[in-house]
Amino acid sequence: MTAETDSERPPRSILKALITGVTTRQRGRGDDAPVDDQAQPTSRRSLLRAGGAGVAVGVVGGVAGIVAGDGLSAAEALPETPVSAAGVPSLGPWRPRPAHVDVSWAVDTTQKLVALTFDDGPMPNWTPMVHDILDDARIPATFFLIGRRVVRHARLIHGRMDRHAVGNHTWAHADMSRMSHAEAYRALSRAHAAITEVTGKEPAILRPPLGNIGGTTLSAAGKMGYHVVLWSLKMREAALRHPAGRLVDYIVDSCEPGTILLAHDTGHRDRLVSIRGLPAMIRGLRAKGFEFVTVPELLEATGSAPPDA
Repeated sequence: MTAETDSERPPRSILKALITGVTTRQRGRGDDAPVDDQAQPTSRRSLLRAGGAGVAVGVVGGVAGIVAGDGLSAAEALPETPVSAAGVPSLGPWRPRPAHVDVSWAVDTTQKLVALTFDDGPMPNWTPMVHDILDDARIPATFFLIGRRVVRHARLIHGRMDRHAVGNHTWAHADMSRMSHAEAYRALSRAHAAITEVTGKEPAILRPPLGNIGGTTLSAAGKMGYHVVLWSLKMREAALRHPAGRLVDYIVDSCEPGTILLAHDTGHRDRLVSIRGLPAMIRGLRAKGFEFVTVPELLEATGSAPPDA
């Protein structure tokens, strides 16, 4: 390796700009390196101005280097990272209790257990119908509730949640993958308080609306002490509504031990297909030896239940 001569070294102004830019980008990337809060990001354009036309910036082995190359256009600039991508919401020390967040699509188990879940309620149109079916079959389910709907329609679930589990589905069903940490935490904490007050059960699990997750979804879930629960199988009403019984066969044939099954107790009229077919699905799964459990009970099957479930 040859020694670098003075003529080959980049001007100090370029190195200073490069180091400032890399340090600032580290903060957006979530690196652990110390960050100067006052440092301003250095754009590619300003860096090129500092070094002259035809200069590209590279970092090799942690050493900043300047190599000759074509100039970069504005169209080639990296897109700005959304605030919602940040998994750590603070530049200072930050640690939720517990210091981890689990995310489950299903549960690894050999036991024939399935967790039936309903999103987006309670609402007057179908929530009572779902509860009637579950009561007749004497099976538990897990309801991921929207906070403001719980407040508005509390009467629909009074006295009907004894065998069921509750989960947080945010205050107003906004997309959590687009929220800041503060917005995500507020959406969860407001819903948490409403669900606890109305049902008498404190949620320990979260399903983000649409199943969309950002870094701030995880940081807010961590602050709440939540286990994030998605799904491994969902009702495909629009695709399988005809002929009659097609959706029932699909669900019964697709269930595996540890399945988390997504359904809704409100929404587009297509979803009525799954609710009307629910009794047949329950019978079909029972005939195959499946037992219905709540999500917290399913998570306990592998010892991965949330702390207070």
